[in-house]
Parts: sequence; structure tokens; C-alpha cells
Amino acid sequence: MAAVQDLARARALCREGAWQAAHDALSAADAAEPLDADDLELLAVSCYMLGRDDEYLVARERAHQLCLDTGDRLRAARIAFWIVMFLAIEGQVGRAAGWFGRAQRLIEDEDCVERGYLLMPVAFQLEASGDLEAAAETAAQAAAIAQRFGDQDLLSLAMHVQGHFLVRAGRVPEGLALLDEAMVAVTSGQLSPIASGVVYCGVIMGCQHAFEPRRAQEWTAALARWCERQPDMVAFSGRCHVHRAEIMQLKGEWSDAIEEAQHAARRAAIGNHRGALADAAYVQGEVYRLRGELGAAEQAYREASGYGREPYPGLALLRLEQGRLDAALAAIRRELGVATAPTDRARLLPACVEIMLAAGDIEGARGACEELTGIAAGYEGGILRAIAAQTEGAVELAAGDPSAALGALRLAWRVWDEVQAPYEAARARALMGAACRALGDEDAAALELDAARRAFAELGAARDLARLDGGGATHGLTARELEVLRLVAAGHTNKAIAASLVLSERTVDRHVSNIFAKLSVSSRSAATAYAYEHELV
Repeated sequence: MAAVQDLARARALCREGAWQAAHDALSAADAAEPLDADDLELLAVSCYMLGRDDEYLVARERAHQLCLDTGDRLRAARIAFWIVMFLAIEGQVGRAAGWFGRAQRLIEDEDCVERGYLLMPVAFQLEASGDLEAAAETAAQAAAIAQRFGDQDLLSLAMHVQGHFLVRAGRVPEGLALLDEAMVAVTSGQLSPIASGVVYCGVIMGCQHAFEPRRAQEWTAALARWCERQPDMVAFSGRCHVHRAEIMQLKGEWSDAIEEAQHAARRAAIGNHRGALADAAYVQGEVYRLRGELGAAEQAYREASGYGREPYPGLALLRLEQGRLDAALAAIRRELGVATAPTDRARLLPACVEIMLAAGDIEGARGACEELTGIAAGYEGGILRAIAAQTEGAVELAAGDPSAALGALRLAWRVWDEVQAPYEAARARALMGAACRALGDEDAAALELDAARRAFAELGAARDLARLDGGGATHGLTARELEVLRLVAAGHTNKAIAASLVLSERTVDRHVSNIFAKLSVSSRSAATAYAYEHELV
């Protein structure tokens, strides 16, 4: 009788999300007498939520074997599905494939909901191969099976995955509708614990791919409340804190974002959740870069890379800040060379425009901007159109058309102001100020530049502030102009500089003229003296 009561208490603790107490009670009961399949699955869930991954796998495997022993092949196949997904996420591809093969044999020709579950790994394989449309269609088939059998876990899992794939494929409104629908079941408590966490995090990531910060913020707040109700949960808490840090970064709460990302890393480290560790490091790299703390940014990006995340576009922009223009160009071109999904390219193209403009490649920047604008046309809401408009404004300004630049920049600023993104809004206003100045309207230029200056100062964006004032480490020079100045100071002719940097001599002539104007000098010898006096060489 006591054992029965202890198990009843353990099951109640699982329902309450008291995972540590549930784990202890179930483990004690298991030590006294081996658990049945139902309670072994509860033990597995408690292990997962506590970040005890090895114990989780053992409990799942025991439950699977018990189902085989009792002839419950379909339930054994469903347990095998969760083992497959766990092993695949851990990068244990061979073991995952073995379990997937076993699960398929168990269902044979059965018309069952488990067939829908086993379509999910197939969908992820198609995504990995780059076929997002086929991946989305496979997820839709899984959702249809779930609906026919009334399985809410599978329905929400499949629906949110389909939505995510559609967003990445550029079918944003369709994808967002599915993501929103999947969240209804989660927020109303209709899903099992692991499925709830998977859908929460997946939907937020989908919103980020859709450049929908307001949706991401709404669902992150819901995820945070869910996590707070389970204080000893490890499994999804690291990812939750990463999402919160990303929102803080956008909102200009940079110090808080660093603290939140560090907290995320501490939580993720308990379960060695490498994805969350990588994303936490990347957020820190971004904030450090924006604050001008380039050494700390370098270290954070390297840490993100060590955990398996490509640290771009942040690292390419860091190279630009460091004056390593060739490295920045090489990195961004390489990343764009392998990125195929529209959302992946949209994430890289703004940095490509910025780096190419710094290199004086206006036509290359224009091409990247036009591609970004084309992608943004499929986004009815979100902030991608603002990003595209801002890049367009920067390109038009560099090309000598401040009037066209001003219209695009005003559109971008309105969106940034609406979503309360102060850093991006300040960058837009700085460009608007430059456009107004080029149009001869000094009063309007002063208003825009003063507003940008105040925002940069409040944020702690030291390097942006220095550039706005024409000072700082580069004294108002672009990265390419700094390279040219260093070669001028070394005694090279324009022809030799053109050969060294693989540019036309006319382009070098233009760079030299810009350098003279920005440094207020009139000769190569004066530019050389300035470079040495201000430690630019």
C-alpha cells in the first residue's frame, strides 16, 4: 500500500512540474520494485526536464523494452521516436538511424498515429538537405495523421515544424499562421511537458526567422511564465533566457542582455545544452561588438563557434570594426555562398551591404540590397522591410542620391521607433542626418544627428558615437579608406595601391580624395603626417 501511495504522489508531482521531487520519488520506487512502462516514461520525462540526459535515455530504453515484452509494438515505436529525436539533436546520427529503422519495422503496415510521429525525422532530413518545400509537406502529412487520430502532441509538433519550414522558405504569412495555431494548444496546457517546451522554443525561433520581434516577445513572455512555474527545470530554461537576452538586445537594454545571456549559459551548462550555450555566447558577442568592446566580442564569437554555431554575420562585422576589411569581405561572401534559404540570406545581406560600402563597392552593395528588398517583399509585417529600407538608404547615400536615401531611411526609422529598437533607430537617424546635410539642410541635419548622438551615448555605443563625431579609431574613414591611407603613408603610389588592393586606379583616386576631405588635409605628405600623429598606421 505504501508503494502505491508513493507512486501516486510521484505522479502528482509530475503533473505539478515539481521535477526534482518527482524524480527522487520515482527513483526510490524503482529501486524498491522496477517501474512499469507508464512510470518509467514519467521518470524519463523528469530526467529530461532536469537535464539528466543519460538517465533519460536509459529510462526511455527500459520503457521501450517493456512494451516489446508485452507485445505493445505501437507504443514501443512511439517511445523509439523520442529516442531518435534525442539522439539526432545530440549528433549521434548512427544510433538515431538505428532506432529509426527499428521504429519503422515495429509499425510495419499499421494505420496508426505512430506513422505520423515517424514522418517527423524524415521532415528534418529533408530540411537538412535544403528541400524546405518537401520538408514542409512531410510535416503537413504528419499533422493530418495527428488530426485524424486526435493526437494533440503530434499535431502541435508537426504544425509548428511545418510553419517553421514555410517561414524559412519565404512563405511567411502561411508559416506564421501555423506557428500561432500551434501555440494555442501549448498555452492552454494541452500538451505533454517535453512537447510543450519543444513547441515553445520552436515557435519563438520561427518568429525570429520571420523577423517578427513583437510575436517573439509575446511568446517568450509566455515561455518565461511556463519556466517560472517549474523552477527546478533545466531542459528549456537556458533557451528561454537566451530568447529574453535577444529581446533585451533589440530593446537597447544591453547590460541586462549580457547578464541574461550569462544566466542562460549557466542554466544550459547544467545539461550541456550546446545549442543554447552557443546562442548565449553569440548574443554576448553582439552586445560587446555594439558597445565597442572588441576583444570581449572576439572571445564570445569564438565561444559560440566552439559550441557549433557559425558566428556570422557578427564576426564579419567585428572584422570590419577591427579594420580587417579583406577578412570581413571573405567571411560574408563565404557565408552567402552556402546560404540558400531566403531567411538565412536575409540575415546576412545587411552585413554584406555594410561591408561592401566600407570597401567602396557601391554596385556590389546595391546588388545585395536589391536581393534583400526582393526577399522582404514576401514579409507583410515584421521588421525585414525596415532593414531593407535602411540598407537601401545607405546605398543611395553612398551613391550620391541623398533625396532617394532620405525617403527610404524615414520609412526604416518609423518601424524601428514603433518596435522600440533604439540602436537601429539611431543608426537610421544618423544616416538621415547625413542625407539632410548632403541636401543642404543643416537645421534638419543637426536635429537628426543630435538625436542619434543622444541615443548612442545612452546605449553606450561608443564607436558609433565616435564615427558620428568624425573621430574615434578611424577618424571618420571607412575600413577601405583606412587601408588606402596606410598604403599612402607607406609611400605607395595610387597605381601601386590599386594593384595591392585589386582595385581600379580611378577607385583609389576617389578614396584618396575622400581621405583628404575627411582629414582636412591637402597633400599625401599631410595625410601621412596625420596618420602617424593619430596612430592610424
